[in-house]
Amino acid sequence: MAKLLFVVTGAVYWTLKDGTRHATGYWAEEFAAPYRILTGADHQVVVATPNGVVPGVDMMSLRPELAGGAQAALDLEAVIRSAEELRRPLRLSEARLDDYDAVYFPGGHGPMEDLWLDADAGRLLTAALASGKPLAVVCHAPAALLATRIRGVSPFAGYRVTAFTNDEEHAVGLAPKARWLLEDELVRLGVRFERGPVWQPYTVTDRNLHTGQNPASSGPLAQELLKVLT
Repeated sequence: MAKLLFVVTGAVYWTLKDGTRHATGYWAEEFAAPYRILTGADHQVVVATPNGVVPGVDMMSLRPELAGGAQAALDLEAVIRSAEELRRPLRLSEARLDDYDAVYFPGGHGPMEDLWLDADAGRLLTAALASGKPLAVVCHAPAALLATRIRGVSPFAGYRVTAFTNDEEHAVGLAPKARWLLEDELVRLGVRFERGPVWQPYTVTDRNLHTGQNPASSGPLAQELLKVLT
């Protein structure tokens, strides 16, 4: 049995460029699908958040039209309710990579508010990349890679990476309102950004780094983790 650290945003809003707050959190599918797959294979999950705050789910992600139907939304809610780890998260500052076999960052717009400048997230990501342990990051969570910069340089520069694309941000109507776009900032970070079709599952593996483009990619990303953990 492997022990996995899920690093989840603690933000419940995302500040837009006009200063207004857009309600957010973690995206339900991006937590629930990997949680269900990995715990179903008898692996252990521990949740960590900035300051140990109890994370909030983005309620939009539980709407049937965004969750894949009414039953899919109910299934996501059931997983989230059953995940006691969400109610007692570690402080991210206290999480030690040596205690875990793999690290996973689910998305939602929340990481665009907190994890992108969180020094503890940056240190953990840098250590995980260097360790060779599986590191998986999906959708908006690659924003946390921006926190790995030291004097403008990131260890992730040159890695093949995917994440929520500019096209997808435009499709949900938030691109014109955002202070910055994730794809643009990752390219500036120096990663080799790759993409698949809008809304379709798409994952990229480069050495021990596994990234997924959007919510639909979180299940396939978890399946990739299963393969390298067994």
